[in-house]
Amino acid sequence: MQIFENLEERLERSFKILKGEGKITEINVAEALKDVRKALIDADVSYKIAKKFTEDVKQKALGQNVLTSVKPGDMMKKIVNDELIALMGGQTTEINLKPSPSIILMSGLQGSGKTTFSAKLGNYIRSKKGRNPMLVACDVYRPAAIDQLISVGSQLNIPVYSEPENKQPVEIAKHGIQAAKEKGCDVIIVDTAGRLAVDEEMMNEIANIKAAINPSEILFVVDSMTGQDAVNTAKAFNDRLDFDGVVLTKLDGDTRGGAALSIKAVVDKPIKFVGLGEKVDDPNTIDVFNPERNAGRILGMGDIVGLVERAQAMIDEKEAKKLQEKIAKNKFDFDDFLSQIQQIKKMGNLKDLASMIPGVGKALKNIDIDDNAFKGIEAIILSMTKKERKNPAILNGSRRARIAKGSGTNLQEVNRLIKLFDENRKMMQMVTKNKGKLRMPLPNFNR
Repeated sequence: MQIFENLEERLERSFKILKGEGKITEINVAEALKDVRKALIDADVSYKIAKKFTEDVKQKALGQNVLTSVKPGDMMKKIVNDELIALMGGQTTEINLKPSPSIILMSGLQGSGKTTFSAKLGNYIRSKKGRNPMLVACDVYRPAAIDQLISVGSQLNIPVYSEPENKQPVEIAKHGIQAAKEKGCDVIIVDTAGRLAVDEEMMNEIANIKAAINPSEILFVVDSMTGQDAVNTAKAFNDRLDFDGVVLTKLDGDTRGGAALSIKAVVDKPIKFVGLGEKVDDPNTIDVFNPERNAGRILGMGDIVGLVERAQAMIDEKEAKKLQEKIAKNKFDFDDFLSQIQQIKKMGNLKDLASMIPGVGKALKNIDIDDNAFKGIEAIILSMTKKERKNPAILNGSRRARIAKGSGTNLQEVNRLIKLFDENRKMMQMVTKNKGKLRMPLPNFNR
């Protein structure tokens, strides 16, 4: 996740101060934590929070009896990891859904991604919680806001209640809840208006909506790229609404991470979700915020559990069993290969996926991984006939030349892909025959 890249690098330099030290002392801890505090401030964490964080780490570090088998730098990393988890909330906090109906009020400034996230949340609740959501359009000010919600709702096949001619958001919210009940929808997500900045009129309006509909959950959506401004805005909204949780959007953008690290300390409300990207129909563009895993990623320890969960969400068990049988019978073909590529693409941004593997994210820090990396491979496979995809053995020289021309690539690239396919098919068959005792290498598309 790009958000934590710079912070990860700075913290790693701080831990190196203790490398080679025989034990933790007040002097070397103070030197290391000076760098940690500066790294946090540079990540847009407020000085007050950064200072308290490093003081807490110092107290715990000096109180540790470091075992001879544990290096001081590793012990410090463990302590910082624990404190980062605590700073970001300690544990995952799920959304509060009542049996029926459950009303969720969305709040936030204009441009925070609130409307898009409302639709994503509806999709998440339907697919992950088995509920039947409806979206209610109460942003009566922003041009095309209602049309936007209707459009994304239609894209996801989620009903949207709106009254385009009505300029009274409280009335619309109440009518929307009634319409949802009549339609049998058991979760109602109310998208409200935002402004370019916090103002009294906006606060009064959303407070009136809250009083009228008595929501079971109030979420505050904030653009994480606004840094400390995000934290200040969160405090202003919380003082007025007493919301239940925070949603951080645009965490995959060029942001330093200060909002994610500071909001819980300022408003004492958990971060419940993060939003990644603009695609509303991609399940990986919304994620439940997990403090422990995010702390691990900040410290370069990856998030293997998160990676496995993403993979499991994309894999159909019946299809996986069929694929295993085909591999065992040496019938794995280019159609299967193409299907696997498409599943990987659905899992999310490639560099983000790589960062979830311990050690890999750091190695790829300065390497640009293009999300279109598979395009050439897909073009080659799609330029094959159905018969060629099913039976790669018939791919002779003339067929390969035709495929290269049709895919806009060259003969070398086609030959390289076919060689890669053959090597991996043989290896997968060996793995299957040995019941997983052999480790299948990751494919290298650059050979």
